[in-house]
Amino acid sequence: MAKCGSCGSLILFGGVRGGGQTFCNQRCYQSWQAVAVSQQVSPDVIQKRVWEVHQGLCPKCHGSGPVDVHTAYQVWSALLLTSWKNETQVSCRACGRKRQVTSLVFTLVAGWWGFPWGLIMTPVQVVRNLRGILGGPDPQQPSAQLEKAVRLSIAQQALSAQAS
Repeated sequence: MAKCGSCGSLILFGGVRGGGQTFCNQRCYQSWQAVAVSQQVSPDVIQKRVWEVHQGLCPKCHGSGPVDVHTAYQVWSALLLTSWKNETQVSCRACGRKRQVTSLVFTLVAGWWGFPWGLIMTPVQVVRNLRGILGGPDPQQPSAQLEKAVRLSIAQQALSAQAS
């Protein structure tokens, strides 16, 4: 089993190869390329932008921050088919919790119906959602995930400018 060079997820089958690494999919590969571009941006510029995002308005509800990265975990199953995913969103704590609660309820209803992965992954994703709902990122300072998201945003803007 390989580990994705971008998001760190385990890759059971397939994947995309590039730059001497293996990635979940094309999106993770492009994300890794954007990170490489972002390494050329001054750390001061990155930190300034990270704090602006952290202290700014929530992109979901336009309420006051702090804003950070929140992850929701889902599973759905049907007999021998099971699908699970982790979705991140940059938002305020209230919007992050709302998404995690929605994913928790969805997983509790739709996750158990597959064998064997539904029975294995449903409790894992339920616990992950509960940890996110009850804990979450430190509101006093931006998380490493927020810094990564800001880096990717700056890099994608730079790559778009180069393409134009």
